[in-house]
Amino acid sequence: MAHKGAAVEEGALIAHNAAAHDAVGARYDVGHPEIFNDVEQARLRAAVERAVALAGRGRGRVRALDAGCGTGNVTAHLIAAGATVTAADLSQRFLAIVRERFAGSGALDGTVALNGRDLAPIPDGAFDLAVTYSVLHHVPDYLRFVRELARVAAPGGVVMIDHERAGSYWTSTGMAAFLAEAVVWPQRRWWYWLQPSRYWKRIRPLLDVRRLRNPRYMPEGDIHIWPDDHIEWRKVEAALEDAGCTIELREQYLLFEPRYRRGVWEHWRTRVADMQLVLARKAG
Repeated sequence: MAHKGAAVEEGALIAHNAAAHDAVGARYDVGHPEIFNDVEQARLRAAVERAVALAGRGRGRVRALDAGCGTGNVTAHLIAAGATVTAADLSQRFLAIVRERFAGSGALDGTVALNGRDLAPIPDGAFDLAVTYSVLHHVPDYLRFVRELARVAAPGGVVMIDHERAGSYWTSTGMAAFLAEAVVWPQRRWWYWLQPSRYWKRIRPLLDVRRLRNPRYMPEGDIHIWPDDHIEWRKVEAALEDAGCTIELREQYLLFEPRYRRGVWEHWRTRVADMQLVLARKAG
């Protein structure tokens, strides 16, 4: 039996996650240049196309679930790849944005409000492809969420998990060297340092009472992002395999961010990695 305190904590984390993403709403894309840039979007598009092709073997048009859809980033790539999409999220604001954004596409097959714990009320085997991108680190019990992705995948269907910290990120000695060389530090004029707003912008989050109570408080509900609490891919893959899935692709990559010098990133991208993608096929 689950401990009552643990259930309360999980509920509080989920509630914060929902409220945080409802609040950020349409500003989410602007606040995440590491996702919404041409390099990462091209990589993601290729990954989605590969997943749709894998899921579509011997089938008609692929039925896809975008689990944790946000503002519709992955939904757009799935539609472009020829899939029909059900978009699901904890945030009602995000779901409203997705409905408005794709209302005329003819490929959005509805939206589902999630509870932050599992994929209820989606039935077993409902989708040829179940995708989640940059979501697991927000979910208190992310292994349960992985098992749920496998549950809603049809026999022979595909699960795609992407944009979570690679295991090598936490042990790599090369990442520090890459960042030291890649990050662009813009030159500042002398008067920049005399503007109080520049300091207040950094100090204000530190004074948030929620951070004072919990040093690991994050504005957007990130949970599993710490050296001692992060996504463990060994356990993710074991959960998929226990659910009858076979790993088809395991790919680590170096995420591009606009703050990087492009040439430096190109030089290091085959040497270090900070993110991981996994594609798994469910037994037919």
